[in-house]
Amino acid sequence: MRTSGVLMPISSLPSPYGIGTMGKAARKFVDFLEKSGQRYWQILPICPTSYGDSPYQSFSSFAGNPYFIDLEYLCKEKLLKKKECESFDWGGSEKYVDYGTMYVSRYALLKKAYARFREDVPDDFDAFCKAEADWLEDYVLFMALKDANGGVAWSEWDEDLKVRKEKALKQAREEYAEDMEFYRMLQYLFFKQWKDLKEYANSKGIEIIGDVPIYVAGDSADVWANPKQFYLDKDLNPIEVAGCPPDAFSADGQLWGNPLFRWDEMKKDGYTWWTKRIAAMAKLYDIVRIDHFRGFDSYYAIPAGDDTAKNGKWKKGPGMDLFHTLEKKLGKLPIIVEDLGFLTPSVHKLLEDSGFPGMKVIQFAFDSREDSDYLPHNYPKHCVVYTGTHDNDTVMGWFKTAPKASVKCAKEYLNLTKEEGYNWGMMRGAWSSVADMAIVPMQDLLGLGSEARINVPSTLGDNWKWRATEDQITNRLARKLYKCMVMYARVNPFKEEKEKAEKEAEEAAAKADKEKK
Repeated sequence: MRTSGVLMPISSLPSPYGIGTMGKAARKFVDFLEKSGQRYWQILPICPTSYGDSPYQSFSSFAGNPYFIDLEYLCKEKLLKKKECESFDWGGSEKYVDYGTMYVSRYALLKKAYARFREDVPDDFDAFCKAEADWLEDYVLFMALKDANGGVAWSEWDEDLKVRKEKALKQAREEYAEDMEFYRMLQYLFFKQWKDLKEYANSKGIEIIGDVPIYVAGDSADVWANPKQFYLDKDLNPIEVAGCPPDAFSADGQLWGNPLFRWDEMKKDGYTWWTKRIAAMAKLYDIVRIDHFRGFDSYYAIPAGDDTAKNGKWKKGPGMDLFHTLEKKLGKLPIIVEDLGFLTPSVHKLLEDSGFPGMKVIQFAFDSREDSDYLPHNYPKHCVVYTGTHDNDTVMGWFKTAPKASVKCAKEYLNLTKEEGYNWGMMRGAWSSVADMAIVPMQDLLGLGSEARINVPSTLGDNWKWRATEDQITNRLARKLYKCMVMYARVNPFKEEKEKAEKEAEEAAAKADKEKK
């Protein structure tokens, strides 16, 4: 079945109070997707962000981001007052997130909510904490200790806490019990709101595609609580770190800095950590997108302490052994894999053996010197096509910054015109392709330029900020998008009408039965 969706981070929704949340704006966006004939809402990772504000560098790969907790819902639950929310500074622009202001205001406000939460703890709070204890208890202690240590990385904590001596951990749990409870509350509120939002989306026929970064941050509860799973020395410092080698786009390569997995150790315990992680993500999302898939075939290891990625070496990853184990333990899961970049024959083989659909990005197609795998006429059906991802410029930005020969090639290949709009022509190339699934970023639907770009890889300070405004997500845009979906058979209007009529009939029958009783 041919389907389509929209890539839109939660942070980019036009919610009040400085950042997108899981509240009213999220539901309105789901309604927009339904009206426009979409099947999928793809988001970026929803974990808590650390320094640099990247969702790919998180304090925990299991926890939810407290910034996404909707404050209006907390007002309805009498945990906050509207006047309190309005009294805080949320930054000077509705088009961009101000993370510095967000950090100060959001946590101060959530502390007020906590004081009221403790007065009347919900009946299901303890059950939530027990159900999630496997990751939650390490995370809340990690965050409490991080606060107590002025935010410094766990590698700089007192030695007994750093190496997790039981006596020191027990003392810390007693000393910081209240702080830990605050962080438990944040996770309870996050997952409660997430569950409600996901159920709403699913009720509208929208499935959520969520992102799983391959690596975790060095300064995270994941590494602190599971040091034997990572390449660390006797002092718990990284031996080698992740990144990408130099290429035509970067002479120094990309130095990500994440600690690398000890795949040998992970194999010994049946990939327990990965099993828990994928199981948690499969519960959160309808479809899981795994980032940097090639790293499971072979990964680039850079000596820790190097300033560039030049001295790295390729090392062998777990390959299909990991995915066979995951399938054996969790069953067959709906997974998309990010297989972009330079791919060796062994990576192609891994993708083929896995059976997972890979990704095609139309922006990568138009190097006029070669016949690219990213040109739509070369696609297999079993793939997901994007105009661009969160790491690319927007389509309109690309047309201004790409080499002239590439722009000329794109215009000729897709028969692009200014009248149609270059963004609509590029999206047409995705929708009209044979790819089973087509995903376009919201910025491309809106025809925005580089000012709306989400991320520029290997840069800090100006990423993950873009937000849509409420007046941009319109019924008119939904109608235009729906027509395109019908045209390229990514929605079946007759089937939709039949399903809608059946649903209305079921609801009417249920209402009649209720009235009889």
